[in-house]
Amino acid sequence: MATYAIGDIHGCYDQLQDLLRKINFDPIQDTLWFTGDLINGGPKSAETLRFIKSLGDCCICVLGNHDLVLLGVAANKLTAPNDRSIGFESVLDAPDCVELLTWLRMQAIVHYDAKFNALLVHAGVLPQWTLAEILAHAKEVESVLRGSKVNDFYSIMYGDQPEQWHDKLQGWDRIRFIINCFTRMRFCDPQGNLDLKTKGEIDSAPVGYKPWFQFPERKTKDLTVIFGHWAALLGETGVAKAMAIDTGCVWGHSLTALRLDDWQRFSVAGLPTNKDAQ
Repeated sequence: MATYAIGDIHGCYDQLQDLLRKINFDPIQDTLWFTGDLINGGPKSAETLRFIKSLGDCCICVLGNHDLVLLGVAANKLTAPNDRSIGFESVLDAPDCVELLTWLRMQAIVHYDAKFNALLVHAGVLPQWTLAEILAHAKEVESVLRGSKVNDFYSIMYGDQPEQWHDKLQGWDRIRFIINCFTRMRFCDPQGNLDLKTKGEIDSAPVGYKPWFQFPERKTKDLTVIFGHWAALLGETGVAKAMAIDTGCVWGHSLTALRLDDWQRFSVAGLPTNKDAQ
């Protein structure tokens, strides 16, 4: 009986199956956590969603930015940039599209497990937020996703404003900031301003900014945060309890599983055809 967290799959269904064979996954005894971005980029997005959905109660999945874009595109409320549209078609054209998207919309924004004192999130958490605040903010977004105003939400979901959190944020600005933290953030400054444009490695941080997990005063420093999204890290953060597990499968690097019971990592080769496209 084991619990494994698996990094961003991005439609790389065959690599996921290779990884599950490597860890001898048993759906009766084991539990899988997924960091989100299940689709987009790899060749088998629909198959990936269908398989993970079929796992039922042995699977816990948080939503990533690509998953949310898919939901917005499917609702005709969002136009995906060209670099995010690859892989959507197989889901949108699938005979069980409505079923797959309904399941996807019901997935969590974050997941916390007291047994491991571990938090699963796609991108990151604001250093100023406590665990209780993180869980409460995630519930705010989940309520919108599962509610009657979800199509209004898709229309305003993405944008880089507001840049800074404060407790008095209201309405869609508040929801957008929370979404940006949980699904898009990499760098922020000590005041909680987000930089959502810079990608790349840790040393590419703009002046005055650094990776969200490097702040020593981070209020979640005593729990383990497991996240994906930042493939350029290739699993290395330099911070003991910040576990990056998007190791660039869709870019030809590897797909990684982290066993929470002993924090051991397992990897298989990624998608070879995309290695030169990073």
